[in-house]
Amino acid sequence: MSRIGVLASGSGTILQALLDANLPLVVMVADRPCGAIARAEKSELPVELVPRATFGPDFDREAYTEKVVAVLKRHQVDLVAMAGFMTILAQPAHDVFGGRIVNTHPSLLPDFKGAHAIADALAAGVSETGCTVHYANLAVDDGPIIAQESVPVRAGDTVETLHERIKTVERRLYPEVLKVLVDESDG
Repeated sequence: MSRIGVLASGSGTILQALLDANLPLVVMVADRPCGAIARAEKSELPVELVPRATFGPDFDREAYTEKVVAVLKRHQVDLVAMAGFMTILAQPAHDVFGGRIVNTHPSLLPDFKGAHAIADALAAGVSETGCTVHYANLAVDDGPIIAQESVPVRAGDTVETLHERIKTVERRLYPEVLKVLVDESDG
């Protein structure tokens, strides 16, 4: 059976959806103290904190990535699921897990890449945005798209209200996609 390692940095609502879907999760890796850690611990999912020493220009992305990869390898991970992980991984992750790193992003890629996708969508005045599940590569939010679902932008939406509607879709779509990938790899 495929073994999934989850990378998370935030509140853990996407992680919770993956836990609730009974996916074969074997470890959750965080780059900072965050709410996802408590959710993983409550579900008895092993947690590894690989803290970033800095968020400044002196950050050694290659060395950090090697530490994350070592944790994933130690847990014999087959598939990596990024769930709000806010550190971009470098080449060593793709050398080991290339084509097996999946990410969810709160826009209809290729539109609105990066960390401010929802604010960017609102600023652009689009009538819809959504979420995308895609394979990660070295370019930010640029890998092959696996699945997308649109979410309408409503009059009066704020980043918070729109983000919550997108997250509702993500919490359903992401586990569905991961289940298919696990079934395909196990089949």
